[in-house]
Amino acid sequence: MKKVGIVMGSASDLPVVKKAIDMLVSLDVPYEVHVYSAHRTPDEASNFSSEAKQNGFGVLIAAAGMAAHLAGVVASRTTLPVIGIPCKSSNLDGLDALLATVQMPTGIPVATVAIDGAANAALLAAEILALSDEDLAKRLEDKRRRDTEAVLKKNSEIENEFNK
Repeated sequence: MKKVGIVMGSASDLPVVKKAIDMLVSLDVPYEVHVYSAHRTPDEASNFSSEAKQNGFGVLIAAAGMAAHLAGVVASRTTLPVIGIPCKSSNLDGLDALLATVQMPTGIPVATVAIDGAANAALLAAEILALSDEDLAKRLEDKRRRDTEAVLKKNSEIENEFNK
């Protein structure tokens, strides 16, 4: 199975990124995590991205706050799917990161999830990989079924308590 590459612009993004890591672990999807800044370590970010395909990655996730150029830099150096996670910061509650991540020029697409939406980034990465991995597709279907059952169980509990 191909790996998911996760890059964060700063170690301060780790609490958000950890949600993606946890989701990938729960789905038994291999991954690597790195801290490469679009601004402070541009060569490393660029090299990681341009070598990702030959290094066994199938999807890349880039998490960054504030100026949030990381996902665009990553996407500019590879044709692998790139998923951007805009991270909330003390400035503008992450709106700046969201706009920087989602506003990519034609020809360099970045799929973008919600601000701090790391779990969904991991799920989207897994869904992309599952296009060529039936076992992973089954694990995703099982997760959806368990999620549905959990919501219906809570619904039943609430209905029993309040609908008399």
